[in-house]
Formats: sequence, structure tokens, C-alpha cells
Amino acid sequence: MLRAFKSILFICLTFLFLSGCSYFESGQIQNVGMLLDSTIDGNAWNESGYEGLLRIGEKYDMDVYYKENIDTEEEIRKAVDELVYDGVNLIFGHGSLYGDYFSDLSHYYPDVHFVYFNGGIYGENITSLNFNSHAMGFFGGMVAGKMTKTNEVGVIAAFLWQPEIEGFYEGVKYQNPNAEVEIDYIKGWDDTETAYSMYEKMKNENVDVFYPVGNAYSEKIIKQVEKDGLYAIGYVENQLEFAPNAVLTSTIQQVDKLYEITAEKFNKGKLEGDILTFDFQDGVISLGEFNKVIPKDFIETLNKTVEDYKESSLLPNERLEN
Repeated sequence: MLRAFKSILFICLTFLFLSGCSYFESGQIQNVGMLLDSTIDGNAWNESGYEGLLRIGEKYDMDVYYKENIDTEEEIRKAVDELVYDGVNLIFGHGSLYGDYFSDLSHYYPDVHFVYFNGGIYGENITSLNFNSHAMGFFGGMVAGKMTKTNEVGVIAAFLWQPEIEGFYEGVKYQNPNAEVEIDYIKGWDDTETAYSMYEKMKNENVDVFYPVGNAYSEKIIKQVEKDGLYAIGYVENQLEFAPNAVLTSTIQQVDKLYEITAEKFNKGKLEGDILTFDFQDGVISLGEFNKVIPKDFIETLNKTVEDYKESSLLPNERLEN
């Protein structure tokens, strides 16, 4: 109870201080902080965000701070207090859970800009970053549809709302109408045990190409896929390098690059309090390296399809509908 009181008191005093004069120089980065709801190591999503944070620090010659396993209201409030005390005026919340809490805290810290992922909450000094990952999933699905030998493809997803899942399904069916796509949801980013259970079930049902769409478990599932002599589509980062016999390609979200873009906008006073969405056309989503087992003529066709999408913003199935 005493800790909570001290935190609230600190916020109130800081708010009064900021109301009288600006603690930060408006429109320019002082220091940058990042909150993560789990650990960095072994988590492709978190590792990419951390890399972006380090690059921002190098580019602007400033201090950067990160705090792991921050996922409760008390922890988030305390972490924000500490970051502001350290002169941070740009705070990244590395996930969707930070939206509600940042919405409240943004009123106490009007000279701090809060940024988080995958949400619909925004304000004068709060921005939601979103990857338009439907197309990313579609192109990964095309590869899976091309390379499956059993016509059974599996998706091990974190949440129902992930747009890459629907895109992946459409891509598989576009490339291979005879293929079946089995989809299961964990309802969490980091439940490796449940992900393994889903993987074994799908493997026993003759699935031979997997798309593990999660944070902590993606890399672990792909390594198991390689041991079993099957195929996978990588997620978030280029995962071919650690499973060269399994990964066909990867659907990459360049979180690190998006962080750099966001920091640059803020430093120039051009970061909007809004819901911002990014896609292939913005240079932050891409496909990774292709496995040598994929036919070269198919890779050429797929690369052209991606370029057509960049120009028209229409996927091949959407062009057929028009």
C-alpha cells in the first residue's frame, strides 16, 4: 500500500512540475526507454525491438533503458516513473497490453511520448504502431502451399486476431486449392508447452509445413520441425540461419527499423498521436531468404507478385476479384 502511495505521489508531483515548465525539450529526443512483458533472450520479437533501441541510442548519442517482465499496472507505473526520472521522453511499450496503461499515464506526463504496438488507443502524446501483416502471411502461405507434399499445412497461432493468419490461409489456398490448413490458437505469445502439444498433434495428422506465429515459441518449434525432417515458415526475423534444413522462408517484421523510423519522426516533432500502420511499401515488412529446395521459377514468380503488391496494394486473389 505504501509503495503504491509513493508511486502516485511521485506521479502527481511530476505532473505539477511539468505543468509549470517543460522538463524536456519539445520535439527532441532526450533519452529513450522500452518496456517488455517478457525477457529478451530467445524471443525474436523482443530481440528485434531491443536491437532497434540500441540503434536509436547510437544514432542520437543518448542513453537507452529497457525493463523486462513488466506486465502489471503497478510494475508499468513504477517503470514509467523511473524512466522519466532518468530523463526519458520517448517510451516504447513492446506489446498491445501497454495501450490502456499508457493512455492513463500520458495525462501525467504531457512532454513524454508513449508508443506501443497493435492497439486502437491513441492521444496527443500516445501512438499505436501496427504492422499490416495480412500480405506478409499471404506470401508465406503461397510458399507453404507450393512446398507441401501431403497437402496438409498447420498454423500454431498466438491469438485469433493476428491478420497474418487469415493472409496465410488465403495464400495457401490461392497457390494450392487442394491443400488443407489446420489452425490452432494458444491465446498467448509465450506458452511453449502448449505450442509443442499443438505441433505434435498436427504432425500426427500428416502436416508437413508449419507456421508458428508466436514470440517465444516460434524458434523452438522450428528447431523441432528440423529434427523431424519437415518444413516451416519463419516468423518476425530471418530464421533460415538457425534451421537451414527446415525454414523455407520467413515473414519478417522489422521492428528494429520501425523503432528507428518512429524515433526520427519524434525527434523532428512529426510523430503523430495516432494509429499508424506499416506494410511492405514502408520497407518494414519483407520475406526472408529462400531455401534452396524451392524451385527458382517459383521464387521469381513470388518476387514479382510481391513487387506487384507494393505498387498496387492488391494481393493476387484481390486482383482476380476485381
